[in-house]
Amino acid sequence: MDRASSERPSVLVADDSPFFRRLLADAVEESGEFRVAGIARNGLDALEKVHALLPDLVLMDLEMPKLDGLGAIGYIMSESPRPVVVVSAYAGPGTAGAIRALELGAVDLVAKDEDRGPEANRRLGARVVAALRAACEADIHRLPVLARPRRGGPREDLFSLAGRARNCVAIAASTGGPRVLAEIVPQLVPGARAAVCIVQHMPPRFTRSLAERLAAQSRLSVVEAEDGAPVLEDTAYVAPGDFHMRVEAREGGLVIALDRGPSVWGVRPAADPLFRSVADVFGARAIGVVLTGIGRDGAAGLRAIHDAGGLGIAQDRESSTIYGMPNAARAAGGADQVLPVERIPDVVMDALARLEQESAHG
Repeated sequence: MDRASSERPSVLVADDSPFFRRLLADAVEESGEFRVAGIARNGLDALEKVHALLPDLVLMDLEMPKLDGLGAIGYIMSESPRPVVVVSAYAGPGTAGAIRALELGAVDLVAKDEDRGPEANRRLGARVVAALRAACEADIHRLPVLARPRRGGPREDLFSLAGRARNCVAIAASTGGPRVLAEIVPQLVPGARAAVCIVQHMPPRFTRSLAERLAAQSRLSVVEAEDGAPVLEDTAYVAPGDFHMRVEAREGGLVIALDRGPSVWGVRPAADPLFRSVADVFGARAIGVVLTGIGRDGAAGLRAIHDAGGLGIAQDRESSTIYGMPNAARAAGGADQVLPVERIPDVVMDALARLEQESAHG
């Protein structure tokens, strides 16, 4: 007998294909065991709806735009853990995507059939329901982690061009941030082969004024970021209002990538997408700093930098206008040091100096 809809475990369906979104949603509803909590069209959309809808389980495609399934799983398992079942053509046994999905915390993998037609669709639906049924019994807090995020230096081929940054300082700030940034950025000294990437929660047009103000006070070059700009040493990039900012490897080296993907934690730009990209690209050569602000943006990203071997810093309670973001970063385990604002520039510069010394000797 079917349980009442409100008693069925709820499922978020995330897939960029309209066909598969409908097929998976129909399989969930027609099972009589589960109900659809919502539909997501990409990884960022899925992350946003996990926090808004609080589904019991997630069906996740791997290959999606804006934020792929692997990135979304990493966010979900660090921020709001729940069973995730991957349904993807890229999830065949033994594939790199499948293994990485399990490492990140997915509880099961269902491969999409290459064939199309009623019988193939029925088989896929049955496999999905069986996987959801098993996922309900999984204790996600006891799932083994098969491999930790990579530690060590960045890919050297990305930094071969003269003037390109070898190190990166990623900074997140919200309420009270402009004043604190004015205390930190002017104290950062050129010569450490580092780029600085800044996300300040701020509307469009105001971020250009912030960049100009910091540029007038600083020894670094400070600019409002532009899509495709090379990531240069001794340069600070301020994410423009209404755009997420990431660091991305493209042919010819690292560049700034901007997009208007769905808001994260209700904001755009958000720090978490930037921090995760910095962790992926720079690894142990990354330094993350979470400053004053409401909410928890930057907490998961700082943990990603920490787990990649980089240094995580959170502003302390006493010097924060609002301790929400730094406190969340500390609680998430990404903050190696919790510091008053006046100590942050020296600690960052000392860490950059150590990185360059290690590079020279190694």
